Amino acid sequence: MSTGPAAPAKHAELLALATELRPELHRYSARLMGSVIEGEDVVQDTFARAFAALDELKEAPPLRPWLFRIAHNRAMDLLRGRAIRAAEPIDEVPEIVDPDSPDPAELLMRREAVETAVSRFVELPPMQRSVVILKDVLGQSLEETADLLDLTANAVKAHLARGRARLAAINATAVVPPAPRPPSPAVARYVALFNGQDWDGLRAMLTDDARLVQSTYPVRTGAEVKMFFGIYAQYAPVRLAPAWLEGREVIAVYENLQSSKPSYLMWLEWKDGRVSFIRDYRYVRYVVDDAELVLASSHHK
Repeated sequence: MSTGPAAPAKHAELLALATELRPELHRYSARLMGSVIEGEDVVQDTFARAFAALDELKEAPPLRPWLFRIAHNRAMDLLRGRAIRAAEPIDEVPEIVDPDSPDPAELLMRREAVETAVSRFVELPPMQRSVVILKDVLGQSLEETADLLDLTANAVKAHLARGRARLAAINATAVVPPAPRPPSPAVARYVALFNGQDWDGLRAMLTDDARLVQSTYPVRTGAEVKMFFGIYAQYAPVRLAPAWLEGREVIAVYENLQSSKPSYLMWLEWKDGRVSFIRDYRYVRYVVDDAELVLASSHHK
């Protein structure tokens, strides 16, 4: 692989920017995907692609808008793959409120977008979704939004007006929250062993080729995964609780044993009754901020 002259300095700048920008990129990506878990997958992909691309660039672009563009394009690719993309014409748009106006109605629309559940954004067409998230949730300017999405300012205003109107209609429709469900026996056993600090029992639950992913750390496999529990043995005790998120079974992790809000999440995959994959979100705690989490019925508070 060739290395462009921009690479070394930009690699250092990108590393420095990663911690600062990851939560904001996740807020954008999660709402595009309608999933906090899939949003984090997009963020991981974004930085992997960015680091690889820097090695080929003769002159690196400004990193922040470039990273948002990579995340946007990756999310759009995934959405197209799910065949849910829907285009809408932008002509014959009703009169548009000036998006940079600080009047109370404008502020109210922005607050509505911020308070909208992540999963509901997928009910907007993708371009409306992108504009509303960038403008109202992340507070980007009209010009920044237009540049990132390769749109004219008028097109951004049109998508924003339509997206806001549709979002208001969506939020006017009540959603019945899912009822707590019982945990699977496998997850219940994993949680019980973890809470009992039975590290040998947990290691016995792993497949020989189990994989572990923690944020930007390299994927670890096999014996390296067994060390994962040894590291937790050195921390102050945490409490785990089975939960459900976006239709999948996850594990809520509480560092403050008196808190009703988890500190972060874990997510397991299984093969023949044994753990084959652990996704530990300890180092990307922002994932839980917008999570529509439902504790399993036996652990419901």
